[in-house]
Amino acid sequence: MLSQINRPTSEENHSQRDGEKLRRIRHTCAHILAMAVQKLFPETKVAIGPTTDTGFYYDFDRKEPFTPEDLGQITKEMKRIIKGNLPVIREEVNREQIRAEIEKLNEPLKLEILDSIPETETITRYFIGSPDMGRTNHPEVEPSLISPVVIPTQEFWWDLCAGPHLNSTGEINPDALALESVAGAYWRGDETLPQLQRIYGTAWETPEELEYYQQQKEEAKKRDHRKLGQELDLFSIQEDAGGGLVFWHPKGSRMRLLIEDYWRQAHLQDGYELLYSPHIANLELWKTSGHYDFYRENMFDQIEIENQSYQLKPMNCPFHVLTYQSHLHSYRELPIRWAELGTVYRYERSGVLHGLMRVRGFTQDDAHIFCLPEQVADEILGVLNLTEKILSDFGFSKYEVNLSTRPSKSVGNDAVWQLATDALIAALNTKGWDYVTDEGGGAFYGPKIDIKIQDAIGRLWQCSTIQVDFNLPERFNMEYVAADGSRQRPIMIHRAIFGSLERFFGILIENYAGDFPLWLAPVQVRVLAVSDRFRDYAQSIAQSLRQQNIRAEVDNTGERLGKQIRNSELEKIPVTVVIGQRELDNQSLSVRTRSSGDLGTMTLPQLTEEILKAIAEKSPSY
Repeated sequence: MLSQINRPTSEENHSQRDGEKLRRIRHTCAHILAMAVQKLFPETKVAIGPTTDTGFYYDFDRKEPFTPEDLGQITKEMKRIIKGNLPVIREEVNREQIRAEIEKLNEPLKLEILDSIPETETITRYFIGSPDMGRTNHPEVEPSLISPVVIPTQEFWWDLCAGPHLNSTGEINPDALALESVAGAYWRGDETLPQLQRIYGTAWETPEELEYYQQQKEEAKKRDHRKLGQELDLFSIQEDAGGGLVFWHPKGSRMRLLIEDYWRQAHLQDGYELLYSPHIANLELWKTSGHYDFYRENMFDQIEIENQSYQLKPMNCPFHVLTYQSHLHSYRELPIRWAELGTVYRYERSGVLHGLMRVRGFTQDDAHIFCLPEQVADEILGVLNLTEKILSDFGFSKYEVNLSTRPSKSVGNDAVWQLATDALIAALNTKGWDYVTDEGGGAFYGPKIDIKIQDAIGRLWQCSTIQVDFNLPERFNMEYVAADGSRQRPIMIHRAIFGSLERFFGILIENYAGDFPLWLAPVQVRVLAVSDRFRDYAQSIAQSLRQQNIRAEVDNTGERLGKQIRNSELEKIPVTVVIGQRELDNQSLSVRTRSSGDLGTMTLPQLTEEILKAIAEKSPSY
């Protein structure tokens, strides 16, 4: 079953550490990076340098590309600055004053940043080194004396920034810092704007944490679902068909079918009914639902049919609402639980596409519950129980929970918001689950719970979400007949457990490193014949196993036995059966598994019984 994730310590799960000190270390390192770059390459213009989950980056405008050798030089210069123990000083500045300074320095991207700061906000900059080193009359600054380029005799640099930062560079351990890579990045993420160079770095409190992170990163590379998906022949992204569209190969399709069948059965057993809905609808539907206003940038262009505009669906929700409205419902019918594996389409820019994790067409494991106000708490608890069962069966037992409450801009009255939020909290308390509250982080239409699962190497993945919605029932004028005969609004609950089949499949690949548990493996048993003389017997064994719904196949490559065994290992087949003269004479099987090695000789009924038992129990190995 699921269990809470203990907060990371210096010995475990460092990649998720995000304490205040670590954020300050990384933010300060971003500034030190820019300072070092402009000392070594004075012609370089600077853009922005935020923190990330595992480090920091800074974007630069420079004609010549940064090389690996450049990164080595920059790293050396950063460590020199750190060892100089320079002060980091915050200064509030006047908008006109700072504009004049930036113009003097010819930093056009910084001017754009300045112009994006609201007039009501205080403008601050941070110096590395003392600002008094370059001027005579603090705090009145002479623009010509302040430069973001480090001058050997004047060791200081500044950047527009809201902070926070460390008090000095000496608080950073220079041996806990590394620059990682260079990538292209469009200014402000807009493909129509100039492309900059982004240098990524990582920083930690201790060298041991850096070493652990780097080991985890190497392990993550080995588990990359894009690499394993190709090696195991599970899926591909065919650029000839357009980026971000997934092609499921036979083995991947077999696994998808298993996941879908499991999902459907679990939902039917939990009182859900299944729906199928169209892939396209009149544009007016998306205007009514509000998706056209809120998601227009992520929707594909409309299709004109008989002078009407149609839209590929970015969400399944409005279709379930229309199904609900096909006739009037009584309070006695509620709650209504409807689930759908519905494929949706969203326009994602090519720069953010990433294997199965970010695509343009994906299948959501969507469900919507329409219920009475007094039923919300029980329905949320039911969703949490179902989520726990499904994620546990797929091998995920650790998680982190966030509760997001009402934002400043929202729909619905205070009483309904409070009821929904209390219902979410009550369900979490009943489960005994700890959670982090994100004040004001809810959707405009209702509060929500987000569940992040932890994989085999400690990474967190956002999967499950439960959202209470007051918006769509209002927009579509949804009603039910209450006990007193009046017409009332149902409460709508959105929820997904996998999030999307594509992304969840990618997470599964990386969690198991492609070495799937027996019940999920696309091929569970491979039968190897020592020579062609035993191929008929091998085929009969595989056929008998298939008759018992065990996914079995014969190696027909014609390779020597050693190579066949090697291929079975490389393809991570859970059970390998070898057939030779002795096995034919005794009507037996020589069996080996990935988890236990050589198991010796078995009969076919014995092997079949043990495999079926392991499948039924969803054992992690056999």
